[in-house]
Amino acid sequence: MKAVHEHEWEAQPGLPEALPANERILWQGQPLVASLAIHAFHIRKVALYFLVMWAWQAVVLLDDHVDRRLVVEQLMVSTVLIAVALLSLWGAAWWSAKTTLYTITDRRVVMRIGIVLSVTFNLPFRQIKAAHLKPCSTGTGDIAIELSPSARIGWFHLWPHQRAWHLKHPQPTMRSLANADQVSQTLGMAWHRCQERSTLERRAPELTSVDLQEVAA
Repeated sequence: MKAVHEHEWEAQPGLPEALPANERILWQGQPLVASLAIHAFHIRKVALYFLVMWAWQAVVLLDDHVDRRLVVEQLMVSTVLIAVALLSLWGAAWWSAKTTLYTITDRRVVMRIGIVLSVTFNLPFRQIKAAHLKPCSTGTGDIAIELSPSARIGWFHLWPHQRAWHLKHPQPTMRSLANADQVSQTLGMAWHRCQERSTLERRAPELTSVDLQEVAA
């Protein structure tokens, strides 16, 4: 039976093409909606701002001795507008998390992101310099991927899956992961093993040359 998933153009969920026979998936995951809403869409800060504005409106209306009935009506209108704005922000976070899928294989990181336009970023380990784990207050964590200078991705192309304030050299970031510690360990071990394989592959021609010289002697 063929697996059915939302992005039917993908070879398998999160991957636009089938992996080579010698490559395997180590982990796949998505952001948690609540954590993404708080840390990427800053819904708590926006809610606090609206609360301060609502309270200021109430103080001004009462200080101007406006009719109490009119005060209640205006505050109710403001409350409804605030609720709509916050629900819209939450909906954006939910949709962003739903359309995102992070994949770690033994050779690369793949990030499928995008709400309106789905984009898949392929990040081979040879282009990754380092990864940075940032624990969040909600018990989740972000893993920012530092790329080599030759591998750059636009900041706006990544949003909100990017490390904050790194505009000159944007860092793709796996956001709001429930088990960020374990994921970072998986990524770290896979990266080190890939580096070891690359080193052995580079040394292989030298070793073969030495062996042939020994046989000739």
